Amino acid sequence: MEDGLRYDPASLGGALLNRLSIILPAKNEAVALADLLPGLLDAQPQAEIIVVDDGSTDDTRAICAACGVQCLSSPYSMGNGAAVKRGARAAAGDVLVFMDGDGQHDPADIARLVARLDEGYDMVVGARDWGSQAGVGRGLANTLYNWLATRMTGHKVADLTSGFRAVRAGRFREFLHLLPNGFSYPTTSTMAFFRSAYPLAYIPVKAAQRVGKSHIRPFKDGIRFLLIIFKIATLYSPLKLFVPAAMSFFALGLGYYFYTFFNFHRLSLISVALWSSAVIIFLIGLISEQITALTYRRDGNP
Repeated sequence: MEDGLRYDPASLGGALLNRLSIILPAKNEAVALADLLPGLLDAQPQAEIIVVDDGSTDDTRAICAACGVQCLSSPYSMGNGAAVKRGARAAAGDVLVFMDGDGQHDPADIARLVARLDEGYDMVVGARDWGSQAGVGRGLANTLYNWLATRMTGHKVADLTSGFRAVRAGRFREFLHLLPNGFSYPTTSTMAFFRSAYPLAYIPVKAAQRVGKSHIRPFKDGIRFLLIIFKIATLYSPLKLFVPAAMSFFALGLGYYFYTFFNFHRLSLISVALWSSAVIIFLIGLISEQITALTYRRDGNP
């Protein structure tokens, strides 16, 4: 590295990546930012640092001003994903690093993430171990997500929901229209990269205990996390979800048919309903597959 420039052999034409942008979505994280921002400035003095204030009511803006860090403020809370999108649009860097503003991520790990990009990857994600999970419930849920995403993509997914990641800016901006305004932007971006055959790698990181109170609400967000499971499938390959479901309904109908035929010598309407459901589910899967293919189509791009 010389004068803040990095040569990227994987980029088109061997262009120079002349800036690194670090984006921190934050909502009422002033206490954590007071310690995190000086550490970031020491670890990456030449990087562009952008704090996206998602409608905070604390001293977030004052802390950013005191540290000389750019702060994009929203008049009201739009969501973590919305903050990520705003930061990605405003960033000038060729490489974007996303990290939480709650103090969980170590600024020293940024260099490891960015260095792995130079090995030909388009996204590198910091994968947390079990000890870094925020409670047993969250750990079990993330383990389930990782297993399902691994089965869907055929690639090892070490941490589907990690918000600590480095990515090539051009690649990431291709999928801004897919990202939700809520908390599941890591899931969406990960599956989008796999779907588009953009190389993705994981490196192990330690996440500290967050500073302050989490904004995740277990009961309300429990349904949202359940929906993530279906989102994983529909973002990557809907038929991998709908075909097994259709086959299950068909098998249930067939089993109930044999039961009623051998015991009562008739065809039950329940079997007919189950077979009809199987056909409908399969057709919905076909339609979803076509919609997904159109979603990822980019005319004029390789």
